Amino acid sequence: MAPESTALTTPNRLFLRRLLTQCLALCVLVAVPLASHANDKEVARKANSNKKPAAQQTANNKPKTTAAKPAAKQTDKVRKVAKNKPTEPRASFGRVAGLHQSSDALDLRSSVALVIDQDTHEVLLRKNDHAVLPIASLTKLMTGLVISDANLSPHEMITITQEDVDTEKGSTSRLAVGSVLSRGDLLHLALMSSENRAAHALGRTYPSGLSGFVKAMNDRAQTLGMGSTHFVEPTGLSSKNQSSASDLAVLVGAAYNVPVLREFSTSPGREVAVGRRTLQYNTTNRLVKSPNWDIGLQKTGYISEAGQCLVMQTKVSGRKLIMVFLDSAGKLSRIADAERVRRWVETNNPRSAAAPAANIAG
Repeated sequence: MAPESTALTTPNRLFLRRLLTQCLALCVLVAVPLASHANDKEVARKANSNKKPAAQQTANNKPKTTAAKPAAKQTDKVRKVAKNKPTEPRASFGRVAGLHQSSDALDLRSSVALVIDQDTHEVLLRKNDHAVLPIASLTKLMTGLVISDANLSPHEMITITQEDVDTEKGSTSRLAVGSVLSRGDLLHLALMSSENRAAHALGRTYPSGLSGFVKAMNDRAQTLGMGSTHFVEPTGLSSKNQSSASDLAVLVGAAYNVPVLREFSTSPGREVAVGRRTLQYNTTNRLVKSPNWDIGLQKTGYISEAGQCLVMQTKVSGRKLIMVFLDSAGKLSRIADAERVRRWVETNNPRSAAAPAANIAG
């Protein structure tokens, strides 16, 4: 008997093929939903992962934004307080001494005033004229007088150095360290525009140095009989430069006798070449440009200890007058005081007046 064969018969092969086809179809039906589900989960996971950092960023930024706002408000508050806080200027020596409580016939805003006839020395108006106070840049008239006395060359070139920089009040200057100007230009700027570095350079380059220059200033004051006057430097930035209205009237008279001091102090403006630049400087006294005034010599001054100051030689109603105003309440007040005096002189013709204004200082 022949052994049994293991080969697949035709019917068997057909049966297996159908079985495999049905199994494959069943696997496809199961696999597609599973893949779709897995894909949906992956999409959802990515979406959630994208949202999470944004949420975290928002959460992280939110406290910072909240914290920043109060800080900004606090800063604004501090600024507003600083802006609105009134800054009281330092009281002048005259105000501390109570000189502003003094009255006068013209209701002047300056606590010290003196008006005299330059030719006859008749006193037309006086108010606290012997009070000794800081005189600020009126000092520069003595600076100019000492320079003119020395007969130094106005053409000599002088360099502005670090020594000329203001360490007393911290004031600024358009004359940078290293600027080179002639002595004549420095004197012009000191008298016309009250240029502090120019005045200091004039004293520093004096033949005997700055200390010798200050000594010459005080010696000249004594020669003129200015017994209440004392100088410590040539600019007027120091409150230790002090004088009285009576002494300053003498100084104005002496300075008026020097033509260059008259010319420079009453110059309305000047262009000065400094290196490659040309600087425009103007007078500090607006009355110089006024058609109502005939001014032969003038000087303004201000530091907080001195208040606003003004001295002038001028002609009013045909009369040569010397006017001194110290410790005025404001920059325009000293000008207004001078205007009051001019109108008063014009109206009352003090040449024939029986008596001058009230003597406040005694």
